[in-house]
Amino acid sequence: MSLTLIERPASDSVIIDNLRKRGYKATSQRIAICRLVLSSREHPTAQSIYRDVKRLHPTVSLATVYKTLQVLNELRLIQQLPLPQGETRFDSNVDPHLNAVCLQCGVVTDVKDQSLSNVVSRAASKTKFKVTGQRFDLYGVCDRCARRS
Repeated sequence: MSLTLIERPASDSVIIDNLRKRGYKATSQRIAICRLVLSSREHPTAQSIYRDVKRLHPTVSLATVYKTLQVLNELRLIQQLPLPQGETRFDSNVDPHLNAVCLQCGVVTDVKDQSLSNVVSRAASKTKFKVTGQRFDLYGVCDRCARRS
């Protein structure tokens, strides 16, 4: 599966500023990794990001991909999704939403529902808790896999 760029949520200057603030050089490889993961809605793995960035930057290393993903996660621009199948996917949608995870094909689908934002807000207010992240997963079988069975 090749990742597609849907939209650029951050300009290169924002990406560069964030990398530099964390003490990293804003190399063309790191910028390409950031562009790809921040614009993807496909919940890519580090391996798929590496494979796609390597087409444009043949000298990129898998370590650079992992380190850049770590920086984006620390900046709360993405979240890690360790899944039951043993792989970690990355989600650039950090707003409250459900991740519907197919246990057969591995597709992860974002499901936006305003009631989740309300639940998070109410819980934070009740507990005087500063929310810095969230994760809601549903596991099952997608319609496509169910029809194949």
